[in-house]
Amino acid sequence: MIYDLADLRVLIRNEYPFTTRFCEKYLSEDQESPYDLIAAPDPEDFENEQKASAGYSLGYIENICIYRNLCLQLPSLNRMLLHAAILEADGAGYAFLGRSGTGKSTHTGLWLENVEGSYIVNGDKPVLFFDEKEVYAYGTPWMGKEGRGCKAKTPLKALVFLEQAKENTIRRLSPSETAMRLFSQILLPSDEKNADKTLMLADELVKRVPTWVLGCTISEEAVKTCYTAITGKKYQKKQ
Repeated sequence: MIYDLADLRVLIRNEYPFTTRFCEKYLSEDQESPYDLIAAPDPEDFENEQKASAGYSLGYIENICIYRNLCLQLPSLNRMLLHAAILEADGAGYAFLGRSGTGKSTHTGLWLENVEGSYIVNGDKPVLFFDEKEVYAYGTPWMGKEGRGCKAKTPLKALVFLEQAKENTIRRLSPSETAMRLFSQILLPSDEKNADKTLMLADELVKRVPTWVLGCTISEEAVKTCYTAITGKKYQKKQ
């Protein structure tokens, strides 16, 4: 079946029904026109994932491998996977990044509670697209364990690395600081061509999108500190 993902037509070849159900909201109405690429599980990757994911269904494992295979092909089409939670507010997208347990879900949840009109585009595995002027973030069916996200596209205006802290502070990162932090949040293909393109796109991301590090508590004040800095607007609590 052909699915609409990140403004691409993707033919997904799956054996188990898990992925058919998982991606149903992205199913293309047009199943006849040409597709841009094929996503299918690599047999070796499937075998390795099966060993690493004992106890999970074959359909779930196949689904992981399909998305990995898709993302490894994306750089040739000016797209890449970013491990982040993407939130939109005021018509702009903001990426929240950090190691597991740093509070991405908690912090973005506080935005939903306190910032009018904010919503989650993707909670864990969005795809970025680079055109001549903008970087866009897309929702995908792969949204993380909370399942937060939707079929949407938003212009990416800031990257925010989260760190737990006793006080709320935020500072702008230099390109070199950003590059060091960003490397662990991207998927680097093993083939030289796509690896080089991924690094080129990551470099573009660093150049185009302002990056911040937020030391935050679990509070509305953390949202206010972040919102004011990255949007340049006055914070107003959601009514």
